[in-house]
Amino acid sequence: MTTTIPVAGGAFAPYEVVVGRGLLKAAGAEVAALKPTRAFIVSDETVAAIHGETVRASLAAEGLATGLVTVPAGEASKSFEQLEAVLDRLLAEGLDRKSMVVALGGGVVGDLAGLAAALFMRGIDFVQVPTTLLAQVDSSVGGKTAIDTPRGKNLIGAFHQPRRVLADIEALATLPMRQVRSGWAEVLKHGLICDAAFFDWLGNEGAAGAQGDPDALERAVIRSVEIKAQIVGEDEKEAGRRALLNLGHTFGHALEAELAFGETLTHGEAVALGCAMAFRYSAQQGLCAASEAERAEAGIRAAGLPTRLSDVEHTFAADALIARMAGDKKAEGGRLTLILARAVGDVFTDKNVDAEAVRAFLIEEGAA
Repeated sequence: MTTTIPVAGGAFAPYEVVVGRGLLKAAGAEVAALKPTRAFIVSDETVAAIHGETVRASLAAEGLATGLVTVPAGEASKSFEQLEAVLDRLLAEGLDRKSMVVALGGGVVGDLAGLAAALFMRGIDFVQVPTTLLAQVDSSVGGKTAIDTPRGKNLIGAFHQPRRVLADIEALATLPMRQVRSGWAEVLKHGLICDAAFFDWLGNEGAAGAQGDPDALERAVIRSVEIKAQIVGEDEKEAGRRALLNLGHTFGHALEAELAFGETLTHGEAVALGCAMAFRYSAQQGLCAASEAERAEAGIRAAGLPTRLSDVEHTFAADALIARMAGDKKAEGGRLTLILARAVGDVFTDKNVDAEAVRAFLIEEGAA
Protein backbone atom coordinates (compact mmCIF):
# COMPACT_ATOMS: atom_id res chain seq x y z
CA MET A 1 0.00 0.00 0.00
CA THR A 2 1.28 3.45 -0.86
CA THR A 3 0.26 6.99 0.00
CA THR A 4 0.47 9.65 -2.70
CA ILE A 5 0.87 13.29 -1.69
CA PRO A 6 0.51 15.96 -4.37
CA VAL A 7 2.87 18.92 -4.49
CA ALA A 8 1.42 21.77 -6.52
CA GLY A 9 2.09 25.47 -6.87
CA GLY A 10 1.40 28.16 -9.41
CA ALA A 11 5.10 28.57 -10.25
CA PHE A 12 6.00 24.96 -11.06
CA ALA A 13 4.59 21.81 -12.64
CA PRO A 14 2.78 19.65 -10.09
CA TYR A 15 4.27 16.31 -9.06
CA GLU A 16 3.64 13.55 -6.56
CA VAL A 17 5.47 12.17 -3.56
CA VAL A 18 4.82 8.46 -3.21
CA VAL A 19 5.39 6.99 0.26
CA GLY A 20 5.28 3.24 0.82
CA ARG A 21 7.24 0.03 0.86
CA GLY A 22 8.92 -1.77 -2.03
CA LEU A 23 9.24 1.39 -4.10
CA LEU A 24 12.89 0.79 -5.02
CA LYS A 25 11.83 -2.36 -6.86
CA ALA A 26 9.02 -0.41 -8.54
CA ALA A 27 11.20 2.56 -9.49
CA GLY A 28 11.40 1.49 -13.13
CA ALA A 29 7.64 1.63 -13.65
CA GLU A 30 7.40 4.96 -11.85
CA VAL A 31 10.17 6.50 -13.98
CA ALA A 32 8.97 4.94 -17.23
CA ALA A 33 5.54 6.52 -16.70
CA LEU A 34 7.26 9.91 -17.12
CA LYS A 35 8.48 8.85 -20.60
CA PRO A 36 12.18 9.77 -20.57
CA THR A 37 14.45 8.68 -23.42
CA ARG A 38 16.99 7.43 -20.86
CA ALA A 39 17.36 7.29 -17.10
CA PHE A 40 20.75 7.80 -15.49
CA ILE A 41 21.33 7.07 -11.79
CA VAL A 42 23.42 9.35 -9.59
CA SER A 43 24.24 7.85 -6.21
CA ASP A 44 26.96 7.67 -3.59
CA GLU A 45 29.29 4.73 -3.16
CA THR A 46 27.59 3.44 -0.01
CA VAL A 47 23.99 3.60 -1.28
CA ALA A 48 24.92 2.28 -4.72
CA ALA A 49 26.43 -0.83 -3.13
CA ILE A 50 23.17 -1.52 -1.26
CA HIS A 51 20.42 -0.35 -3.61
CA GLY A 52 22.02 0.51 -6.95
CA GLU A 53 21.46 -2.84 -8.66
CA THR A 54 17.84 -3.03 -7.49
CA VAL A 55 17.00 0.31 -9.07
CA ARG A 56 19.11 -0.29 -12.18
CA ALA A 57 17.42 -3.65 -12.80
CA SER A 58 13.99 -2.10 -12.26
CA LEU A 59 14.73 0.58 -14.85
CA ALA A 60 16.15 -1.96 -17.30
CA ALA A 61 13.06 -4.14 -16.92
CA GLU A 62 11.03 -1.23 -18.28
CA GLY A 63 13.28 -0.95 -21.33
CA LEU A 64 15.09 2.15 -20.12
CA ALA A 65 18.75 2.41 -21.06
CA THR A 66 20.53 3.41 -17.91
CA GLY A 67 23.90 3.96 -16.29
CA LEU A 68 25.25 4.82 -12.86
CA VAL A 69 27.72 7.37 -11.57
CA THR A 70 28.76 7.48 -7.93
CA VAL A 71 30.36 10.08 -5.69
CA PRO A 72 31.98 9.54 -2.29
CA ALA A 73 29.49 9.36 0.57
CA GLY A 74 29.30 12.44 2.79
CA GLU A 75 28.71 16.18 2.75
CA ALA A 76 32.09 16.85 1.11
CA SER A 77 30.63 15.61 -2.20
CA LYS A 78 28.42 18.71 -2.40
CA SER A 79 31.29 20.49 -4.13
CA PHE A 80 32.20 22.10 -7.45
CA GLU A 81 34.58 19.20 -8.08
CA GLN A 82 31.91 16.52 -7.76
CA LEU A 83 29.31 18.62 -9.60
CA GLU A 84 31.72 18.90 -12.54
CA ALA A 85 32.42 15.17 -12.41
CA VAL A 86 28.71 14.30 -12.54
CA LEU A 87 28.02 16.74 -15.39
CA ASP A 88 30.99 15.43 -17.36
CA ARG A 89 29.71 11.87 -16.98
CA LEU A 90 26.24 12.86 -18.19
CA LEU A 91 27.83 14.45 -21.25
CA ALA A 92 30.10 11.47 -21.84
CA GLU A 93 27.11 9.12 -21.70
CA GLY A 94 25.36 11.13 -24.40
CA LEU A 95 22.27 12.09 -22.45
CA ASP A 96 19.89 14.46 -24.22
CA ARG A 97 17.27 16.97 -23.13
CA LYS A 98 14.63 14.23 -22.79
CA SER A 99 16.84 12.11 -20.55
CA MET A 100 16.21 11.90 -16.82
CA VAL A 101 18.46 11.85 -13.76
CA VAL A 102 17.51 9.49 -10.93
CA ALA A 103 18.89 10.74 -7.62
CA LEU A 104 19.34 7.63 -5.47
CA GLY A 105 20.55 8.41 -1.97
CA GLY A 106 20.33 10.88 0.85
CA GLY A 107 20.20 14.64 0.87
CA VAL A 108 23.75 15.07 -0.44
CA VAL A 109 23.00 13.02 -3.55
CA GLY A 110 19.61 14.67 -4.03
CA ASP A 111 21.07 18.16 -3.80
CA LEU A 112 24.03 17.38 -6.07
CA ALA A 113 22.12 15.36 -8.67
CA GLY A 114 19.27 17.87 -8.68
CA LEU A 115 21.66 20.75 -9.33
CA ALA A 116 23.36 18.76 -12.09
CA ALA A 117 19.95 18.14 -13.67
CA ALA A 118 19.11 21.84 -13.38
CA LEU A 119 22.32 22.80 -15.19
CA PHE A 120 22.59 20.03 -17.80
CA MET A 121 21.48 21.45 -21.17
CA ARG A 122 19.78 24.26 -19.21
CA GLY A 123 17.66 21.80 -17.28
CA ILE A 124 16.46 18.21 -17.60
CA ASP A 125 13.98 16.25 -15.50
CA PHE A 126 14.95 14.26 -12.44
CA VAL A 127 13.33 11.91 -9.97
CA GLN A 128 14.21 11.82 -6.29
CA VAL A 129 14.59 8.38 -4.72
CA PRO A 130 15.58 9.34 -1.16
CA THR A 131 17.05 6.54 0.94
CA THR A 132 17.50 8.41 4.24
CA LEU A 133 14.82 9.67 6.58
CA LEU A 134 16.18 13.20 6.42
CA ALA A 135 15.93 13.22 2.63
CA GLN A 136 12.48 11.64 2.58
CA VAL A 137 10.93 14.24 4.89
CA ASP A 138 12.90 17.30 3.82
CA SER A 139 15.44 17.70 1.05
CA SER A 140 13.75 15.55 -1.62
CA VAL A 141 10.59 17.68 -1.58
CA GLY A 142 10.50 21.29 -2.73
CA GLY A 143 13.09 21.65 -5.46
CA LYS A 144 16.02 23.07 -3.52
CA THR A 145 19.29 21.88 -5.06
CA ALA A 146 22.73 23.09 -4.07
CA ILE A 147 26.38 22.54 -3.30
CA ASP A 148 28.46 23.92 -0.43
CA THR A 149 31.49 26.20 -0.47
CA PRO A 150 34.08 26.87 2.23
CA ARG A 151 32.12 30.07 2.95
CA GLY A 152 28.91 28.28 3.81
CA LYS A 153 26.36 25.57 3.18
CA ASN A 154 24.04 25.48 0.14
CA LEU A 155 25.19 28.88 -1.15
CA ILE A 156 25.42 27.77 -4.79
CA GLY A 157 22.23 26.24 -6.14
CA ALA A 158 18.96 26.46 -8.01
CA PHE A 159 15.28 25.76 -7.53
CA HIS A 160 14.57 22.73 -9.70
CA GLN A 161 11.52 20.67 -8.81
CA PRO A 162 11.62 16.88 -9.29
CA ARG A 163 9.10 15.12 -11.51
CA ARG A 164 8.39 12.55 -8.80
CA VAL A 165 9.63 11.50 -5.36
CA LEU A 166 9.70 7.84 -4.31
CA ALA A 167 10.09 7.45 -0.53
CA ASP A 168 10.57 3.77 0.26
CA ILE A 169 10.18 3.11 3.99
CA GLU A 170 11.98 -0.23 3.60
CA ALA A 171 15.15 1.61 2.57
CA LEU A 172 15.33 3.15 6.05
CA ALA A 173 15.97 -0.28 7.59
CA THR A 174 19.54 -0.16 6.25
CA LEU A 175 20.37 3.09 8.05
CA PRO A 176 22.55 3.38 11.15
CA MET A 177 20.52 4.64 14.11
CA ARG A 178 22.43 7.92 14.11
CA GLN A 179 21.14 8.65 10.61
CA VAL A 180 17.59 7.76 11.64
CA ARG A 181 17.78 10.17 14.58
CA SER A 182 19.31 12.80 12.30
CA GLY A 183 16.29 12.56 10.01
CA TRP A 184 13.97 12.56 13.01
CA ALA A 185 15.21 16.08 13.76
CA GLU A 186 13.56 17.34 10.57
CA VAL A 187 10.38 15.45 11.46
CA LEU A 188 10.32 17.16 14.86
CA LYS A 189 10.96 20.49 13.12
CA HIS A 190 7.76 20.15 11.11
CA GLY A 191 5.77 19.72 14.29
CA LEU A 192 7.52 22.66 15.93
CA ILE A 193 6.66 24.86 12.95
CA CYS A 194 2.93 24.31 12.58
CA ASP A 195 1.54 21.16 14.19
CA ALA A 196 1.83 20.97 17.97
CA ALA A 197 -0.31 17.81 18.12
CA PHE A 198 2.05 16.08 15.69
CA PHE A 199 5.04 17.17 17.77
CA ASP A 200 3.45 15.72 20.90
CA TRP A 201 2.64 12.45 19.07
CA LEU A 202 6.28 12.21 18.01
CA GLY A 203 7.32 12.41 21.65
CA ASN A 204 4.79 9.80 22.80
CA GLU A 205 3.23 7.04 20.64
CA GLY A 206 5.34 7.99 17.65
CA ALA A 207 8.63 7.97 19.54
CA ALA A 208 9.39 4.44 18.31
CA GLY A 209 10.07 5.97 14.91
CA ALA A 210 13.28 7.51 16.23
CA GLN A 211 14.39 3.94 16.97
CA GLY A 212 13.51 2.68 13.49
CA ASP A 213 9.96 1.32 13.92
CA PRO A 214 8.64 1.17 10.32
CA ASP A 215 4.97 1.90 11.11
CA ALA A 216 5.83 5.01 13.13
CA LEU A 217 8.34 6.05 10.48
CA GLU A 218 5.77 5.73 7.70
CA ARG A 219 3.24 7.89 9.55
CA ALA A 220 5.93 10.45 10.40
CA VAL A 221 7.13 10.62 6.77
CA ILE A 222 3.60 11.03 5.42
CA ARG A 223 2.69 13.86 7.82
CA SER A 224 6.03 15.62 7.32
CA VAL A 225 5.65 15.52 3.54
CA GLU A 226 2.07 16.80 3.80
CA ILE A 227 3.28 19.77 5.83
CA LYS A 228 6.19 20.54 3.51
CA ALA A 229 4.10 20.07 0.36
CA GLN A 230 1.54 22.59 1.57
CA ILE A 231 4.19 25.17 2.43
CA VAL A 232 6.16 24.68 -0.81
CA GLY A 233 2.96 24.94 -2.84
CA GLU A 234 2.27 28.33 -1.29
CA ASP A 235 5.80 29.67 -1.57
CA GLU A 236 8.31 27.93 -3.84
CA LYS A 237 11.23 30.34 -3.50
CA GLU A 238 11.08 31.43 0.14
CA ALA A 239 9.45 34.78 -0.46
CA GLY A 240 7.26 34.21 2.56
CA ARG A 241 6.01 31.21 4.52
CA ARG A 242 8.53 28.68 3.18
CA ALA A 243 11.23 30.43 5.18
CA LEU A 244 9.65 28.89 8.28
CA LEU A 245 11.10 25.54 7.19
CA ASN A 246 14.48 27.03 8.12
CA LEU A 247 13.68 26.80 11.84
CA GLY A 248 16.93 25.84 13.53
CA HIS A 249 18.93 26.10 10.34
CA THR A 250 20.63 29.48 10.82
CA PHE A 251 22.13 28.37 14.13
CA GLY A 252 22.62 24.85 12.77
CA HIS A 253 24.37 25.83 9.54
CA ALA A 254 26.73 28.10 11.48
CA LEU A 255 27.65 25.22 13.78
CA GLU A 256 28.17 22.89 10.82
CA ALA A 257 30.37 25.41 9.02
CA GLU A 258 32.52 25.92 12.11
CA LEU A 259 33.01 22.16 12.21
CA ALA A 260 33.91 22.14 8.49
CA PHE A 261 30.83 19.99 7.78
CA GLY A 262 32.58 17.04 9.40
CA GLU A 263 31.29 14.02 11.30
CA THR A 264 31.25 15.72 14.70
CA LEU A 265 27.72 16.95 14.03
CA THR A 266 25.38 15.62 11.34
CA HIS A 267 23.05 18.02 9.56
CA GLY A 268 20.05 16.70 11.45
CA GLU A 269 21.84 16.97 14.78
CA ALA A 270 22.78 20.55 13.94
CA VAL A 271 19.15 21.35 13.07
CA ALA A 272 17.92 19.76 16.30
CA LEU A 273 20.37 21.81 18.34
CA GLY A 274 19.49 24.90 16.30
CA CYS A 275 15.76 24.41 16.96
CA ALA A 276 16.35 24.14 20.69
CA MET A 277 18.50 27.28 20.59
CA ALA A 278 15.89 29.19 18.56
CA PHE A 279 13.23 28.38 21.14
CA ARG A 280 15.50 29.32 24.06
CA TYR A 281 16.46 32.58 22.35
CA SER A 282 12.77 33.30 21.75
CA ALA A 283 12.04 32.70 25.43
CA GLN A 284 14.95 34.89 26.48
CA GLN A 285 13.60 37.69 24.30
CA GLY A 286 10.12 37.33 25.78
CA LEU A 287 8.60 36.04 22.53
CA CYS A 288 7.44 32.73 23.97
CA ALA A 289 6.94 31.23 27.40
CA ALA A 290 9.91 29.49 28.99
CA SER A 291 7.68 26.42 29.33
CA GLU A 292 7.33 26.24 25.52
CA ALA A 293 11.11 26.32 25.08
CA GLU A 294 11.38 23.56 27.69
CA ARG A 295 8.67 21.55 25.88
CA ALA A 296 10.55 21.85 22.59
CA GLU A 297 13.88 20.92 24.17
CA ALA A 298 12.39 17.93 25.98
CA GLY A 299 10.90 16.53 22.77
CA ILE A 300 14.19 16.92 20.92
CA ARG A 301 16.29 15.43 23.71
CA ALA A 302 13.91 12.47 24.10
CA ALA A 303 14.86 11.41 20.58
CA GLY A 304 18.53 11.27 21.56
CA LEU A 305 19.40 14.50 19.76
CA PRO A 306 21.62 17.34 21.02
CA THR A 307 19.99 20.43 22.52
CA ARG A 308 22.96 22.26 24.06
CA LEU A 309 26.37 23.41 22.81
CA SER A 310 27.87 21.36 25.63
CA ASP A 311 26.53 18.23 23.85
CA VAL A 312 29.08 18.85 21.08
CA GLU A 313 32.76 18.11 21.59
CA HIS A 314 33.96 21.48 20.35
CA THR A 315 34.46 24.96 21.73
CA PHE A 316 32.58 27.48 19.60
CA ALA A 317 33.48 31.17 19.42
CA ALA A 318 30.47 33.48 19.57
CA ASP A 319 31.97 35.97 17.10
CA ALA A 320 32.75 33.22 14.60
CA LEU A 321 29.19 31.91 14.80
CA ILE A 322 27.77 35.42 14.35
CA ALA A 323 29.96 35.90 11.27
CA ARG A 324 28.67 32.62 9.84
CA MET A 325 25.07 33.62 10.54
CA ALA A 326 25.59 37.04 8.92
CA GLY A 327 26.81 35.26 5.78
CA ASP A 328 23.84 32.91 5.68
CA LYS A 329 21.81 33.15 2.47
CA LYS A 330 18.73 34.12 4.52
CA ALA A 331 20.45 37.23 5.89
CA GLU A 332 19.50 40.50 4.23
CA GLY A 333 21.44 43.73 4.19
CA GLY A 334 23.86 42.43 6.79
CA ARG A 335 21.04 41.88 9.32
CA LEU A 336 20.49 38.48 10.91
CA THR A 337 17.36 36.55 9.98
CA LEU A 338 16.06 33.95 12.40
CA ILE A 339 12.96 31.80 12.62
CA LEU A 340 11.68 32.43 16.14
CA ALA A 341 8.84 31.01 18.18
CA ARG A 342 5.66 32.11 19.93
CA ALA A 343 4.89 28.53 20.95
CA VAL A 344 5.34 24.94 19.80
CA GLY A 345 3.54 24.88 16.45
CA ASP A 346 3.69 28.67 16.02
CA VAL A 347 6.87 30.20 14.58
CA PHE A 348 7.62 33.31 12.55
CA THR A 349 10.41 35.00 10.60
CA ASP A 350 12.31 37.93 12.11
CA LYS A 351 14.51 39.66 9.53
CA ASN A 352 15.91 42.27 11.87
CA VAL A 353 17.55 40.33 14.69
CA ASP A 354 20.05 42.24 16.81
CA ALA A 355 23.44 40.58 16.35
CA GLU A 356 24.65 41.78 19.74
CA ALA A 357 21.66 40.18 21.45
CA VAL A 358 22.43 36.92 19.67
CA ARG A 359 26.10 37.22 20.62
CA ALA A 360 25.17 37.63 24.29
CA PHE A 361 22.83 34.65 24.02
CA LEU A 362 25.57 32.49 22.47
CA ILE A 363 27.94 33.35 25.30
CA GLU A 364 25.22 32.46 27.79
CA GLU A 365 24.79 29.18 25.89
CA GLY A 366 28.46 28.36 26.40
CA ALA A 367 30.24 29.83 23.39
CA ALA A 368 33.54 31.53 24.05
